[in-house]
Amino acid sequence: MSSTRGVMIFAEQTGGVVHPVANELLGKGREIADTLGVELSAVLCGHCMEQEAQELIYRGADNVYLFDNEALASFDIMNYRANIVALVEETKPDIFLLGATPIGRSLGPRLAAALNTGLTADCTSLEVDDEGHLVQIRPAFSGNILAHIKTETRPQMATVRYKIMQSLPRDVERQGHIVRPSLTIGEPLARLSKVPTDVEKQIGVSEAEVIVCGGRGLKKPEDLVMLKELADALGGVVGCSKPLVDSGWMDKEHLVGFSGNTVRPRVYFAVGVSGSSQHLIGMRTSERIIAINSDPTADIFQVADYSIVGDLYEIVPRLTAALRESRERDRTAGSVCS
Repeated sequence: MSSTRGVMIFAEQTGGVVHPVANELLGKGREIADTLGVELSAVLCGHCMEQEAQELIYRGADNVYLFDNEALASFDIMNYRANIVALVEETKPDIFLLGATPIGRSLGPRLAAALNTGLTADCTSLEVDDEGHLVQIRPAFSGNILAHIKTETRPQMATVRYKIMQSLPRDVERQGHIVRPSLTIGEPLARLSKVPTDVEKQIGVSEAEVIVCGGRGLKKPEDLVMLKELADALGGVVGCSKPLVDSGWMDKEHLVGFSGNTVRPRVYFAVGVSGSSQHLIGMRTSERIIAINSDPTADIFQVADYSIVGDLYEIVPRLTAALRESRERDRTAGSVCS
């Protein structure tokens, strides 16, 4: 087994709230660290985040390196990069993991370049081989194969897709150390002045508990209203497969699949989605998959928990109406009881 000085994950935060992908990285990082017999660390940049640092310990970290400064309250790529690079050069972790989020995808390559090491992007699985090397697994060639990648240089770096790894249960009995390294703060390249209120409250497709996803079975962009009505009745959001993005019907932020978001909702409706391998990569771990398609041989039915073969233009409106009626009955019954 190769000598190692530990596993480290980057715990990103926005507005003082740590992104849930950090807990997933800690879950996988804990597994890898235990396999190698080393410590698991997290690095957190922000301001007044002592409690969040403690939460990372509850979620599996042995050490949390907390860079605490008002200048780090929002993502500043230059100051984040400078301080994390200095920390990695001092502590020399063998493995460094980030979430494959907009922040992680921006920061990761800059860290790898500064550290003169490689970076495997958008991993969907991580393993440790018999020699203690990290095997970084990601889809390649539009998701048709899984590439197994090893990095000769150190640290071995990877960004990991959100909603892929499993978080550990929160354990308030876990003990760990919060370390405050020395800081280097320079002038930022830009300043965040304000985040619009509607953006703050918006739930993205990757965080949604219920998703209604439309595919090429839809005939025109106006038909997305039908999916929005179903999503509203379910308390969910609308997603889409790649053909709808390619056609300009929806923005890429709604895309589920290899080139978009990985999701793990409680309920996933696949409406007019054929079920290509690229799409399945992004949603097959959903707790309940309900597929609606007129083609009984559609690949989506291979992963669906419930399959409905028929015309989506008949089924979706009827399903929406039934849900609304059920909700109205529950509301009326509640009013009578009160």
